Amino acid sequence: MGIIIGIVIAVVIVGIVAFLGGFSYRKRQAEAQIGSAEEKSRKIIDDAIKVGEAKKREVLLEAKEENIKLKNELDKEVRERRTELQQLEKRLVHKEENLDKKNSAIEQKEEQLQRKMDKVEKTKDEVESLREKQLQELERISGLTLTEAKQYLLRTIEEEIKHESAIMIKDIEAKTKLEADKKAREIITNAIQKCAVDHVVDTTVSVVPLPNDEMKGRIIGREGRNIRTLETLTGIDLIIDDTPEAVILSGFDPIRREIARIALEKLIVDGRIHPARIEEMVEKAKKEVEVIIREEGEAATFETGVHGLHPEIVRLLGKMKFRTSYGQNVLRHSIEVSNLAGLMASELGLDVRLAKRAGLLHDIGKSVDYEVEGSHVAIGANLCRKYGENAIVINAVEAHHGDVDPETAIAIIVQAADTISAARPGARRETLETYIKRLQKLEEIATSFKGVDKSYAIQAGREVRIMVVPEEVDDHGLVLLARDVTKRIENDLEYPGQIKVSIIRETRATEYAK
Repeated sequence: MGIIIGIVIAVVIVGIVAFLGGFSYRKRQAEAQIGSAEEKSRKIIDDAIKVGEAKKREVLLEAKEENIKLKNELDKEVRERRTELQQLEKRLVHKEENLDKKNSAIEQKEEQLQRKMDKVEKTKDEVESLREKQLQELERISGLTLTEAKQYLLRTIEEEIKHESAIMIKDIEAKTKLEADKKAREIITNAIQKCAVDHVVDTTVSVVPLPNDEMKGRIIGREGRNIRTLETLTGIDLIIDDTPEAVILSGFDPIRREIARIALEKLIVDGRIHPARIEEMVEKAKKEVEVIIREEGEAATFETGVHGLHPEIVRLLGKMKFRTSYGQNVLRHSIEVSNLAGLMASELGLDVRLAKRAGLLHDIGKSVDYEVEGSHVAIGANLCRKYGENAIVINAVEAHHGDVDPETAIAIIVQAADTISAARPGARRETLETYIKRLQKLEEIATSFKGVDKSYAIQAGREVRIMVVPEEVDDHGLVLLARDVTKRIENDLEYPGQIKVSIIRETRATEYAK
């Protein structure tokens, strides 16, 4: 045990001695490295001091050179400024000398002007004196005082000015009328060109095809009960004649005629034709027609871009689908007038939407004119008032046939659009008998005037050409004759659109070579 302790103590002592020896060795090495580093730092500092001194000398040298250069430039600039100042002084001295000379000349001119003004004043006094003497002499010779002479002169000048003003006003009116006519033709031409419509003529008679002639007997029924029931329920006459495989429906009410047509077609397809079935089909047809009326009215407002109409007005528009005027469908006519009015309003810078609205509603009275007493114009105006339409629209409806005076430009536009739509070729037609009578009456009116040799109605009655006897009607009389014929036609005839009157006068010289 004592040996182990002694060994441990010996080991500890040896470790302490080794540690102290290593520490002393490392200390000596560190001191040696510190000494070497201090020597290097001192060397670096000495080198830096030497480089700094060299740089300092270089900077001082450059500064001295820059200073010398700036001083030389400043001296040069001072010399240039001094030279400029000397030149300016010379110019100023020269200008002062010129100003002195000019002042002297101005003073001389002022003296001369003053002498002239004195002379003018003296001459003016002499002229005034002579003028007074002349006025006195004129008053003595003419027997008029100065005031009376002025009044006479003013009256003469006023009369001359009035005459010249009248001539000028007449020229301006003529030029304005020519320009207005030209502009109106352009607007109407553009509107017609832009409005493309179908030339379709409707009829007031409906024809229902039959699968065979045996169906006619079934439609008539036992002792005619089926046909009587159908006529009673619809108010339409059924014409069953020798026309093969067809039944004609005739009636003045287009909606009833359409109901009868739909009901009869359904009965033919169904095959069961008896009073109870007829009544059922008529009710279904009425509902279908009511739906068609609504759809057609809405389609018309959509096509023209006219919105915000009362629902009942829309329904009345749809009813015009089944209404015709001289064979022209009234709803298509109203849509056409609406589009034409909108185009013309756009050219004139007016309210396009209001013009199209007035054009669409101008014939709204025709939708119920066979149900209500009065003209379609008055009925349409009352309907527009009832459903709260604009006053401009109401006036356009009332004025489109001249029943009242148009109060706005839109009313005049609707008149023009209505005339264009009705007068275009293919829009309307008359019965052959009425058409022939109108042409005959047109020629009779033309030939009834003195000096007329022959007359011809051409262009489907839209123009009448009149040949006159040259010995009885001279060139000046042609104008008066054309006017008289036009007035007679307007008073005695009823016609759509307008009629052109052309009068021809020719002189012929005939000789025979023998």
